[in-house]
Amino acid sequence: MAKIVITAETGCDVPRDQAAELGIELVPMHVIIGDRTIDDGTLPPAEMLEQCRQLVVLPRTSGCMPIDFQAVFDRIHEAKPDAQILHVAYSAVTTCSLESALTAAEGRDYVSFVDTKQVTIGQGFIVTDAARWVRAHPEATVAEARAHVEDLSARTHLAFIPGDLGYLRAGGRLSNAAFVGATLLKIKPAVELIGGKLTATKKMRGSMGPAAVSLIDYLALREEFDPERVFFIRSSGLPERVQELAEAHARELGFKEVTWYDTGNVITSHCGPGAFGLAFAVRA
Repeated sequence: MAKIVITAETGCDVPRDQAAELGIELVPMHVIIGDRTIDDGTLPPAEMLEQCRQLVVLPRTSGCMPIDFQAVFDRIHEAKPDAQILHVAYSAVTTCSLESALTAAEGRDYVSFVDTKQVTIGQGFIVTDAARWVRAHPEATVAEARAHVEDLSARTHLAFIPGDLGYLRAGGRLSNAAFVGATLLKIKPAVELIGGKLTATKKMRGSMGPAAVSLIDYLALREEFDPERVFFIRSSGLPERVQELAEAHARELGFKEVTWYDTGNVITSHCGPGAFGLAFAVRA
């Protein structure tokens, strides 16, 4: 059978070295800083935030363009002309990226798609699993790989606590009324991916440490979770003590493998500094 190559947007927050190790091809999303546009991953997020501070602007984001996908699809096809490409996509509700991928794939019968209806490490959780599954099943068809990804996508849960609600508001993902209310009441809203959409759900008060532990319980104790692994995400400035509390609590709940990821430029632009989130799968 032809080899299957997994592609995904950089907004999945899988580091480039891990992506290379797993054979994942990343397609760049973009961030706008003042009058300059950069590819996601060009700058360390902390440096990006500092540049924004100096310019007195908030970063804005844009999804992948057709030309971004064309370059990646062409590169893969030239290197592996017999390969099938399975694009494991960032939630189509939140960005134009999947539409761009579909445009770039016109006339390419070797490209297939799955909308994970996830972002950041929710998508990353699925993408890395897909790459490992393909490696473990070298004889699998692309239809079988797509079915595996669709099943895992339906079982993957993601939630995060923004570090600064102003970033979500600037990105159009939080209303002014919700921003003012949360700020006045010192509320930390949990933001979940529900049906591919970013949705504010549970409201938490207090410091980030107890809020992170509450978020883990809120997400993990509603259904029977798969204890094999949990992905945690942090943006620049999340205190180490918060990370220690979150990891210890996850292990107490029974998660066997805890992996930390850092937000890239795109996700940092949405959640701001000091954000925390997690992703895992529930049992089939």
